[in-house]
Amino acid sequence: MEFVTQHAVLVVSVVKIVILLFLSLTTLAYLTWFERKVVAHIQSRWGPYYVGAHGLLQPLADGVKFLFKEDLTPPGADKFLYILAPFLALSLALTTIALIPFGPATIKILGQPTQLIVANVNIGLMFVFAITSIGVYGVALAGWSSNSKYPLLGGLRSSAQMISYEVALTLSVVGVVLLAGTLNFSEMVGDQSGYYRYLPFLPRWHVFPQCIGFLCYFTSAIAETNRVPFDLPEAETELVAGFHTEYSSFKFAMFFMAEYANMLTVSFLATILFLGGWLSPFPETWTFLQYLPAVALLGLGIYLGYDAAVVARGIARIQLIVITFGALVLGALCLLPAVMPVIQGPFWFLLKVGCLIFFYVWTRGTLPRFRYDQLMSFGWKLLLPVSLANLVGTALWIIFPLLVKHG
Repeated sequence: MEFVTQHAVLVVSVVKIVILLFLSLTTLAYLTWFERKVVAHIQSRWGPYYVGAHGLLQPLADGVKFLFKEDLTPPGADKFLYILAPFLALSLALTTIALIPFGPATIKILGQPTQLIVANVNIGLMFVFAITSIGVYGVALAGWSSNSKYPLLGGLRSSAQMISYEVALTLSVVGVVLLAGTLNFSEMVGDQSGYYRYLPFLPRWHVFPQCIGFLCYFTSAIAETNRVPFDLPEAETELVAGFHTEYSSFKFAMFFMAEYANMLTVSFLATILFLGGWLSPFPETWTFLQYLPAVALLGLGIYLGYDAAVVARGIARIQLIVITFGALVLGALCLLPAVMPVIQGPFWFLLKVGCLIFFYVWTRGTLPRFRYDQLMSFGWKLLLPVSLANLVGTALWIIFPLLVKHG
């Protein structure tokens, strides 16, 4: 206890890191379930269904399968870099989440007041881009160290794609930086509070004056994370799955975990930069919306309770009863006066992120894959010039009133 008192800041930081890491890894596991379910319903299928209630234990089954599968290493591979590549990809992808603020509230952990963020850095946006730019090394090293032509081609294509679209992605957010005048995420969200003077129904989110920047950002983000319709590095018909062809067992799973972590990161950034972060789209006078998180959880608990009582059978019924109890308890906790104001920010923030993740999955079940030449032409000949034009237009919009004022 004396150690905790003397090193309170260090202990609280470790506790926050452990909690965030647990929640992040659990979310990555269930994003696979969510994607398979959504794509299945788009294609009139059931998706994961039999492994647990509604297939909820499918991520656990997949994790156990990857953990105990035979781990093969190609004889000619550079073993150090071959093993380093998936660890590098996943660790860098998870590191960026530590810089994301999930709400404005301050809570107490072990009696120490702390914000809902692990590392509140004044240059948070620049720091995130610095980390994500290194992520290309994980893919490039995976392709090169396998000592096989198919991973090498996949690694080269992926590296070229990530570098190309990262230029447009970075330029697309500079307009937001000019409007907010800061690189700190919390200050960027604060700059989007309130409503426009002549449009009192419209929140002051950056997505409205920066709609072109948002479209450029999110399109570049989809390509940056190698997702459909820009998943050329994993084109099975051409490259036998691309840069991770020679990977198996848990190292193979780590690349997909890194992909989902990058999806979360770009969705977090889109929410903070363009969609108001944790701010509600509705006026503060609508106080009844404070009960929305509790109502959502209690409604989920009631639905799952009905499902457990009427539809489910056997072990699935027991699982649903446990989940129902958890949802009802969390819903009741959200009604407490001490918890209600704290949960508002994370609720709206994660709701917006969930909508963006759903769009990610929706595009996978809807759009076909581009050709590689179309991919590169689209990035360099369309996205990059449009991002530059948006940046110049934003700068002129900001500086024009100053030029008029000073003659």
